Amino acid sequence: MTNKTDTPVTVIGLGRMGQALAGAFLKAGHPTTVWNRTTSKADQLVAEGAQLAPTAGDALQAGSLTIICVTDYQAMQELLGASDIELDGTTLINLTSGDSAQARETAQWAEQRGAHYLDGAIMAIPPAIGTAEAVILHSGPQSDFEAHRSTLDALGTVTYLGADHGLASLYDVAGLAMMWSVLNAWLQGTALLRTAGVDAATYAPFAQQMAAGVAEWLPGYAKQIDSGSFPAEVSALETEARTMTHLIEESEAAGVNAELPKLIKAMADRSIAAGHGGEQYPVLIEEFGKPHDD
Repeated sequence: MTNKTDTPVTVIGLGRMGQALAGAFLKAGHPTTVWNRTTSKADQLVAEGAQLAPTAGDALQAGSLTIICVTDYQAMQELLGASDIELDGTTLINLTSGDSAQARETAQWAEQRGAHYLDGAIMAIPPAIGTAEAVILHSGPQSDFEAHRSTLDALGTVTYLGADHGLASLYDVAGLAMMWSVLNAWLQGTALLRTAGVDAATYAPFAQQMAAGVAEWLPGYAKQIDSGSFPAEVSALETEARTMTHLIEESEAAGVNAELPKLIKAMADRSIAAGHGGEQYPVLIEEFGKPHDD
């Protein structure tokens, strides 16, 4: 069996993230070939031992596994769709940012050309690549993922989500929804407390405690959502709605933007109007699960 550090890899696209990916493979001992339209972006990697391929086609043939990290899915297809590019028999892992529909369409496009294709998403900033903190999501045929898992381990904590090529992109945006929601809630609270002379650094530990506490509720709430039953074991939605009113009124009285709490309460009010006031907060999944009528 080939030692995992002997596996040759190719990285196409050398922006900050692409450079970090190639650097992590080099650090793990993989023979690494790189290619980028602007060749100067490969200079540091070449100094560290990477091979710069003269063309994208040459780069594809140099490694048993090719990582793509370019501007978008269209750029990938334009680059790899050139007449002189041979994809048959190659394994492509696309870590370019995009949406789930693009991921599924690109998978079909690649497979029609004879390539093995996995779609992925990077839940990390470039400096974290190569550490356990870098979570790299993958979706597509499990056999293709398992065949290269030991090589991909050089990038961080690699996770397989399922056969649907769109899952990595969906998890990516779902994670962003969590990130922005937590940050926005913290900013709302920070803006309120600043009106009383409390600085952000003083509030931050309390906010962390609150966020961690709420996170503990998620598995139990998930069971309610998956079962479609929302008994008010802790608090009824109509009770929560009254406290939402307090947040709105406090924000307005303090001269703080109340758009976010008003949006939350508008969704709760619609759910209560639909007869769900006596049920628990996760019943709002029904509001999140349908389009908003403007």
